[in-house]
Amino acid sequence: MAAPSPYSLIATDLDGTLLRGDDTLSERSLAALGQARRAGAQHLVVTGRPAPRVRPLLDDLGCRGLAVCGQGAQVYDAGAHRLLWSVTLDRELAETALGKIEAEVGQVYAAVDQDGVDGLTLIEPGYLMPHPTLPALRVARRDDLWCAPISKVLLRHHTLSDDELATTARSVVGSLATVTMSGPGTVELQPCGVTKASGLALAADRLGLSPGRAIAFGDMPNDIPMFEWAAHGVAMANAHPELRAMADEITTSNEDDGIAVVLERLFD
Repeated sequence: MAAPSPYSLIATDLDGTLLRGDDTLSERSLAALGQARRAGAQHLVVTGRPAPRVRPLLDDLGCRGLAVCGQGAQVYDAGAHRLLWSVTLDRELAETALGKIEAEVGQVYAAVDQDGVDGLTLIEPGYLMPHPTLPALRVARRDDLWCAPISKVLLRHHTLSDDELATTARSVVGSLATVTMSGPGTVELQPCGVTKASGLALAADRLGLSPGRAIAFGDMPNDIPMFEWAAHGVAMANAHPELRAMADEITTSNEDDGIAVVLERLFD
C-alpha cells in the first residue's frame, strides 16, 4: 500500500499552469486531480481571472466547491454560484494610481474586471486582451471603466516589457494598490494587501485546511505569495525566473502536464 501523501490541499493557478496554451485541460491533468481527490486531497483553483471568467473551467473540472479568483480578491462558491467574500479596488484610488504611472511612463492602456458573479471585463480604446478567448466589452473612453465597483485594473504599455511596467508601477503606486504581474501582457492593480495568498488563506480556513499540508503550483510572480504561504511550491518549466528562483521544485511545462507529473508521483 502506498504511503499517504503529506498534502491535503492542492492549490493551482490556471493560465500557464493547469491550462494549456489553448485554454484547455488535458485528460491526464484531469485524471491526476481526480486521483488526488480520491485520496482525500482537496483542489482549489487560485487564479487571477475573476469569478465570471472561471465558471466554465470549474464546470470542466467538476468543481462544486470553492475557488479563489481575482488575484485573491474573491472567494467563490461554485456550487452556490455566489461570492463568499470579495473586496473591491476603490475607483478613485485606481484613477490616481493610473495617473502616477502615466506620469512616469506615458500612456498606458487599461481594462477593469468588475466585482460580482456576473461582473464584466471592460477595456478602453487601445487595450488588447492578452487572452483573446476571454469575453470583454470595449468602452468609448476611460471614464466608462469606473461605472461599477471593480476588483482590479489591468495595464498594458506599447513599448515597456511587463517587468519594466510592473517595476515602475510599484515604485510610484505605493499603498494605493498592490501591483502584480500574472502573465504575458498582464500587469495588474488590485486592492492594497490583497494577494493570492490572502484569498487562499481565507478559503483554506473555511475548509479547515492548513498551509503546512498545502502544495501550490504556479508560473508567474503573482504566485509568489501563494508559494510563501504553502508548505511546498512547484513552478512550471515555463515559469517566470522570479518564481523559479524561489520554488521548492520545478516540474515540466503546462503543455507537458507538469501538474500531473507531480501529482502522479505523490498520489500513486
